[in-house]
Amino acid sequence: MKTRAAILTKVGAPAPYATSRPLEIADIELAPPGPGEVLLRMKAAGLCHSDLSVIDGNRPRPVPMALGHEGAGIVEEIGSGVTDLAIGDHVVTAFVPSCGHCAPCETGRPALCEPGMAANTAGTLLSGARRISRNGVAINHHLGVSAFAEYATVARNSVVKIDRSLGFAEAAVFGCAVITGTGAVINTADLPNERSVAVVGLGGVGLAALLGARVRKAHTIVAIDLSNRKLELAKSLGATHAFNAEGPDVVEAIRAATRGGVEFAFEMAGSVKAMELAYKITRRGGTTVTAGLSHPQSMFSIPHVGIVAEERTIKGSYLGSCVPSRDIPRYVEWYQQGLLPVDKLLSETIALDDINAGFDRLASGETLRQTIAL
Repeated sequence: MKTRAAILTKVGAPAPYATSRPLEIADIELAPPGPGEVLLRMKAAGLCHSDLSVIDGNRPRPVPMALGHEGAGIVEEIGSGVTDLAIGDHVVTAFVPSCGHCAPCETGRPALCEPGMAANTAGTLLSGARRISRNGVAINHHLGVSAFAEYATVARNSVVKIDRSLGFAEAAVFGCAVITGTGAVINTADLPNERSVAVVGLGGVGLAALLGARVRKAHTIVAIDLSNRKLELAKSLGATHAFNAEGPDVVEAIRAATRGGVEFAFEMAGSVKAMELAYKITRRGGTTVTAGLSHPQSMFSIPHVGIVAEERTIKGSYLGSCVPSRDIPRYVEWYQQGLLPVDKLLSETIALDDINAGFDRLASGETLRQTIAL
């Protein structure tokens, strides 16, 4: 079938993207679903820093690529072997398609699925196939999803069925921002109730982590960002303290306000500076969790003795260490119960044709989760 999608044709294009236009809205050919796959009519897709990292070259991926990984839509067609979905089901995409058979999957860690990661790196679906082409030339898939499109063919294991009453814009953010940020708190850190927490980086993922800390009744929540507007929003969402990362003596100020540092710090900005800050404000015996993705060549260095003498823990978190089929419905229920108000993370709704300007706004740091209405 013919459909429209946002195709990344240039990596490292200069900003403003509204002028350089690295993403081209193009007519493409989309093949029907093969075995173990489904065709989705996309209804909403969120603009995320992980997309921006592909555009600016910080996250190397093969091009041309149909971008977008945080989405929600409706099942339109079902490939052979798919028996647990029906046409008309509403689904959220998950950006790691888990095979269910590799060592991480068998031990309950589908976010680390080895075939899924290999497929994502290569720009294919889990099967190894590419279902997108343009003028006879194959187009790579982004994280098995390619959500910036009117339709998408994806692996069955790239989608999770959701309650039909959930709005599509809200549903989309569960596929990345919520599952990554809230999951880092609930799964990776296994945050106990009534602890002290800091979140460095208040994009959609960071604010979702803040909301997860609220679910676990953290008595202290320190919000840290470069944007005063985001700091104000964080306070309205439950942060007890807010600090601009460029403020004078910010580490000392945070440690003083938290009696020596927080028990759990979450780095969600994707930079070495942010990770260094998160580590420095974690108290003795505490845990520093990072879900930010910096350039593959970026290095983070710490004194070895500090890990030993202070019994410090550093943990990485990918996909929020989630089991998407278990956690996305659970987080949706929390949202519906008022425990996880992720609708407050949404900012503008934009058209597919305005996507390049949307990434300019995202890069500026002054917007939260823009969603494309499809």
